[in-house]
Amino acid sequence: MDKHEDRDAGRVRLSDPGELDDPWQDALASGWGESEAAGEPTSSVPHARGAAQDAQGRPTVSAADVYLEVQRSPAFQEVRRRYRRFVIPACVAFLLWYVAYVVAATTAPGLMARPVAGSVNVAMVAGLGQFLSTFLLTWAYARHARLRRDRAALELRWDTQELTRGFER
Repeated sequence: MDKHEDRDAGRVRLSDPGELDDPWQDALASGWGESEAAGEPTSSVPHARGAAQDAQGRPTVSAADVYLEVQRSPAFQEVRRRYRRFVIPACVAFLLWYVAYVVAATTAPGLMARPVAGSVNVAMVAGLGQFLSTFLLTWAYARHARLRRDRAALELRWDTQELTRGFER
């Protein structure tokens, strides 16, 4: 992918539209992390827990060890914490709102039948409010993910891909 700086600096032009530079492509398919002479993975993870050594004294670590190490990392825990801080209260609030609508519709039919404007009654307004709250919650979730989690999760994914390069067989 070629990037060109000109008046369209924000746009990225592809040298070949059929070919994208995909950083998530399988490591073995692209040849990344392989030594040209020996055909062995050149990346190693010396900081992984329980790292054994091969015959040349280099640390050997399985992909599972790398993923466990990432799962224990403070960055991963922070992404999970941010996710839970939004999702749990949002789910509880939405479920309470939904149950309140269902309970009111079954136990207070007089209230729900009360006209609001013309033939539009409280039940119709509350039912449309269910749809509106669903769309608002979806928008809020996407915004929260974009602003608070996506960048950190992408960095974790990139680091994990770098560390596991050469383990897939």
